[in-house]
Amino acid sequence: MPVDENLRRRICSGLGRQERLVMDSQAFRPAAVALVVLEEGPGADLPGIDSPPTWSSGPAILLTRRSEKLRAHAGQWALPGGRMDPGESPEGAALRELREEVGLELGMAQVLGKLDDFTTRSGFVITPVVMWAGMAKDLVINEAEVASVHRIPLSEFMRSDSPLLDAIEDSPNPVLRMPVGDTWIAAPTAAFLYQFRELCIAGHAIRVAHYEQPVFARK
Repeated sequence: MPVDENLRRRICSGLGRQERLVMDSQAFRPAAVALVVLEEGPGADLPGIDSPPTWSSGPAILLTRRSEKLRAHAGQWALPGGRMDPGESPEGAALRELREEVGLELGMAQVLGKLDDFTTRSGFVITPVVMWAGMAKDLVINEAEVASVHRIPLSEFMRSDSPLLDAIEDSPNPVLRMPVGDTWIAAPTAAFLYQFRELCIAGHAIRVAHYEQPVFARK
């Protein structure tokens, strides 16, 4: 599956498959994340798996490992993103955070749409903004916020053992995880990845806002 106009149209069609779920942000702090579709680049960038040396034009999703120096969610997998400034749109915030965290300059023309809002146990309502970045060769991490940046092949999120759903004592809803390489990513990031997979690639209308986060991710 190449990163081409057919894939772009497929993603846009998926984003229009169902009306977006919008959460009331008055009781929460608004935030936005960038779910960026780009070329896989120099091999399968997966934890625990060696990457081949040649450039791949297959589709991937941009993810980061948060810096261990951060007070909240240190070391966790994340999409580039953060709090929205007063008067800022989700698209504007996601584009700004993408530039600040990994040095990727995109504009509104590269925004394809938005997935469902997700409220977190830590008091945020997060809007995922889907973007198209093509090759995106030059990424420069902000070491104060990001430990590493990864191009995870889209095929990794289509695995047959995905998603992982775990019962938790304090909720009737399961914790959602998405396996990647020899590890996994937890909700809320996993919820965005799962809905993107189902809506934009598999063509299934689903909701993900009910899924839980693991206890360690709630602070």
